[in-house]
Amino acid sequence: MAAKTKIVKTIRIDVDKCNGCRACEVICSAFHSDPPFSGVNPARARIHVIREPLSDIYVPVFAGEYVAAECAARDKYIIDGKEYEECLFCRASCPSRDRFKEPDSGLPLKCDTCQSDPTVEVPLCVQVCLADALTYEEREEVVEEEGTAVDDLDAGLEALVDRYGWKKVADAVARMSRKD
Repeated sequence: MAAKTKIVKTIRIDVDKCNGCRACEVICSAFHSDPPFSGVNPARARIHVIREPLSDIYVPVFAGEYVAAECAARDKYIIDGKEYEECLFCRASCPSRDRFKEPDSGLPLKCDTCQSDPTVEVPLCVQVCLADALTYEEREEVVEEEGTAVDDLDAGLEALVDRYGWKKVADAVARMSRKD
């Protein structure tokens, strides 16, 4: 694959500033409702705040790439004397847990920095973060060319097959093709 220059959009998280209000989860789930802003379901949010209010620990975590296999990493983190499993801070949508999956279909979710038409200049979670724990950055990077939309389709179909089985997915596709 050839390398190219690309604008990389990221959201920087300062966990020391996060107060655990979860406004980012609310706006994200509302934005990704169908139609947009028609409802709020934090399970649909592409950001989740890990909360330990008694220890004053709040860690926003964004949804990352889907991984088809459960990871083998089981490291432990100790924060203010409490032990946490690495899985809690993981951004991946994986078969071993329900976080960052569409609640109705089980399809994996990924943060898209509020890509929409019309374009949102700054992701909504950053706009509503009154504590300034989330900041938006754009920078140029040299990257390998990305996979195609077929890769995303394959990941989505794999997730459906894992959840419902090949026969049910094939039957659903057959029913859908008859509707056209």
